[in-house]
Amino acid sequence: MSEAATTLPVERPQAPDEPRSGIVLVGQPNVGKSALFGALTGSYVTVSNYPGTTVEIATGATVLDGNKVAVIDTPGAHSFNPMSEDERVTRDLLMSRPAEAVVAVGDAKDLDRTIALALQLSEMQLPYVLCLNMMDEAKQRGIGIDHAALAAELGVDVVPTVAIQRKGVPQLRSALTAPRTGTIHVRYPAHVEHAIERIAPLVPRSHVSARALALMVLSGDETLAGWIRERVPAAARAAIEDVRQELRRDFREPLRYVVNQARYRLARDIAGRVVSRREQDRRHPLGEWLDRVTIHPLWGIPFLAAALYLVYQFVGVLGAGVLVDWLENGLFNGWINPVATSLFDRFVPWLWARDLFVGEYGLITMALTYALALILPIVGTFFIAFSVLEDSGYLPRLAVLMNRAFKKIGLNGKAVLPMILGLGCGTMATLTTRVLQTRKERLIVIILLAVGVPCSAQLAVIATILGSLSMVAMGIWVGVLIGVIVLVGALAARILPGRGSDFVLELPPLRVPRLSNIVVKTAGRIEWYLKEAVPLFVLGTLILFAADRLHLLSSLERLVEPVLTTLLGLPKETAQAFIVGFLRRDFGAAGLYSMTEAGALDPVQIVVAAVTMTLFIPCVAHFFMTVKERGWRTGTAILSFVTLFAITIGALLNWVLRTIPVALQ
Repeated sequence: MSEAATTLPVERPQAPDEPRSGIVLVGQPNVGKSALFGALTGSYVTVSNYPGTTVEIATGATVLDGNKVAVIDTPGAHSFNPMSEDERVTRDLLMSRPAEAVVAVGDAKDLDRTIALALQLSEMQLPYVLCLNMMDEAKQRGIGIDHAALAAELGVDVVPTVAIQRKGVPQLRSALTAPRTGTIHVRYPAHVEHAIERIAPLVPRSHVSARALALMVLSGDETLAGWIRERVPAAARAAIEDVRQELRRDFREPLRYVVNQARYRLARDIAGRVVSRREQDRRHPLGEWLDRVTIHPLWGIPFLAAALYLVYQFVGVLGAGVLVDWLENGLFNGWINPVATSLFDRFVPWLWARDLFVGEYGLITMALTYALALILPIVGTFFIAFSVLEDSGYLPRLAVLMNRAFKKIGLNGKAVLPMILGLGCGTMATLTTRVLQTRKERLIVIILLAVGVPCSAQLAVIATILGSLSMVAMGIWVGVLIGVIVLVGALAARILPGRGSDFVLELPPLRVPRLSNIVVKTAGRIEWYLKEAVPLFVLGTLILFAADRLHLLSSLERLVEPVLTTLLGLPKETAQAFIVGFLRRDFGAAGLYSMTEAGALDPVQIVVAAVTMTLFIPCVAHFFMTVKERGWRTGTAILSFVTLFAITIGALLNWVLRTIPVALQ
């Protein structure tokens, strides 16, 4: 399917015991929509202070007037004329079948944009309630809103809320029992209104108004091309296109811009009539100063350095050091694994069964030990640190700070979210590339995640390996990674077809993170890790066990040995570590660590192996997520490129270090 086409979801038969179809939450990113979802349903969804974190639809249920009703949380959308996959998903859901009610969730501090989105729901003639969230922050900024006047302007109920404190949620439930369609209409320029009158009779009949569909078509919404083609005869499609072309000649600006400007003019007029401001309630001067300085191209760097240092101390020292040592050496190797081995040796007579659970590639001694003792404390502490950065509002500022650097590789500052998430888990980071607007940007980040961003588990092991050498060795490793990211990103930006996107980002205020938000976010991400990643550890271990029993590992090792010994200058024993690295990157890094501890690698071999392993093919879970997002052809192409590229860089580094003496110890 082309990028321009879309397939709207097909309604499936509803089971008798399912909640009846339901309430849809829509809103721009970073307005507390996911927090409101949790308040309505009691179900977990990631509460993000960074635009676009909710990239998948979450479904729960609530009770209204004694009836169980489904509640759907959609990805953040600035408009229902989509510019990104997030917005497309939200628009498709609204058009796929009628909703009993739509909740338009908006930031009370940014009423213009909130009203502009509500105006689109009024045009679509969908029953909705306007929820003005974050009223506490609006009050702190001296913003007052006449909710009754705004409700009269729009013709729908307006409910103020503070979702994270569940304030206003009972009033919202009450309003949802009788939602209304908006009575206000945007008046567009005369030429646009005339074009709407001509196109409206030609668009398909739907629960969404013909006027709204006509505006989507006129605005050049190419994502509707497939939907229109299936429902509109060829002659009518030709007539629609003629009207569009005529209208385009009447304006110098793109029609999308003309339509959006008309909506925003009306939104600003309405906001001006219902908003009041009190100067005495302005934010504290320190907060305003921090808001400015953290995005300054020069003074923002010390804040970034301090944040990275604190994250390193928390994740690298506490997580990868203290907690891993206690769990791996104290709990698993000290108690669980010896007890399990003793029990299996005593009560299980079959050798293959003992090996399956407590052998070299055992489900207990390898899969669970690695997943829970080595990886979980690292990933868990990273999730906590990331949640603090999210909830404080610092991540959007980091995006602004890094925007200029990312432009060099065909991206913008929004790419900082998946890139930082990649330091925690590349699989999850690949999923979040959906927040980027264009296919080209998403593909560039997916490639960079695969080739140059080590996950936290691998990062900790590699750092430990290089810790036995001098700072020069660590500097070489870091320098190569940065160089690879810049080189591959710049080449991809030039070679890959398509375009980038403009950098438009809402900056929430810096604030003290809420403990409840951090706990909820971290718990949800750890739940994701336990449900999605740990089974892959088990699957990888089973594959290793089967490959070992069938002598496939030895065959693969013999196949890659010439490359390792000739090009990379590594001992043939490292073959197993690189093969295992495809199943889990940290498995491979751990193999190198064992060889380093045993003195099997000299300093040059340690650096070459560490660099090559970091750049080497992504783990199997990361690979399958890439396939899920971009398809088998793209996933396989990335896998092949990364493999060849890692070997090439490793070979060049080996030659340089053997030719030019460097003090690595």
